[in-house]
Amino acid sequence: MMARQSFIAVVGSANVDLTTFNDVFPRPGETIFGKRFDLGFGGKGANQAVAARLCGANVGMVAKVGSDLFGPATIKNFESQGIDASCVRIAEGVSSGVAPIFVEPSGQNRIIVVKGANDTLSPEDVDAAAPMLRKADTIILQFEIPLRTVYYAVQFARTNAIRCIVNPAPAQRVDFKELGPADYFIPNESEAEAVTGMPVHSIDEARKCAEFLLHEGMRRVVITLGERGSLVAGSDKLDLIPPFKVQAVDTTGAGDAFIGSFGVFLSEGLAEEEALPRANLYAALSTTKVGTQKSFCNRMEFEQEWRNRGGRL
Repeated sequence: MMARQSFIAVVGSANVDLTTFNDVFPRPGETIFGKRFDLGFGGKGANQAVAARLCGANVGMVAKVGSDLFGPATIKNFESQGIDASCVRIAEGVSSGVAPIFVEPSGQNRIIVVKGANDTLSPEDVDAAAPMLRKADTIILQFEIPLRTVYYAVQFARTNAIRCIVNPAPAQRVDFKELGPADYFIPNESEAEAVTGMPVHSIDEARKCAEFLLHEGMRRVVITLGERGSLVAGSDKLDLIPPFKVQAVDTTGAGDAFIGSFGVFLSEGLAEEEALPRANLYAALSTTKVGTQKSFCNRMEFEQEWRNRGGRL
């Protein structure tokens, strides 16, 4: 059972996902018919907020949406999920963020993100949300908002002694000194490659990459490795956390499920070695359903599956 209800604050993006499913995708200049289409709410920040909420936490969102049809609908979606959207503002004259997603039969996906209003989220917005942020057990950040805002929020978390998780997605080169105060730096394989310039095609390469990130000043590194589990590295350990086997149909949002649930498990007082396997399973379960936010299970469903897999609550 949950030790206590935590409060998670997410400073990040809110998009509308436009997902197309097909066996093949068009060549340049070619038009083809797709098999299926799905429209849903997404954005890495919003996805992580929804995952944290479904895992049982109270959640607050700090974000910007556009002055179009998608903006008010996104705020309404947060509210319907029980997420505090009082710090989600509308940016006038700017489109909402959108993410066209293309999914292959294997579940592998390709995504193009148009940041829109997300690119207007500023350090001033972090300051405006300070009363809410100071209540948080954990602040979660991603890279679909300006890096200067990410850096500012990391420092805010450090100054206020709040646990901070940084998910460098979509990946880009960063100033490691600015991110050093964060408690956790959590990329997937491709993000780790992009951030460091190092290959991450094997467990051994993932270990070397994690060690490099520690050397660059990251306090704790978790590299998510999909069906191979996750690798956690710190000054005291470098361990591989085993995966859970599932029948994946759509991997979209799995990383966000991991981040959001991991934040909750830590904030409830679980030790890292207990929180990481749970986050692995929560992320794996999200791949068994289509979509992002709608693929995330609630806490009761998760705990049932955790028990079925031999875990203890």
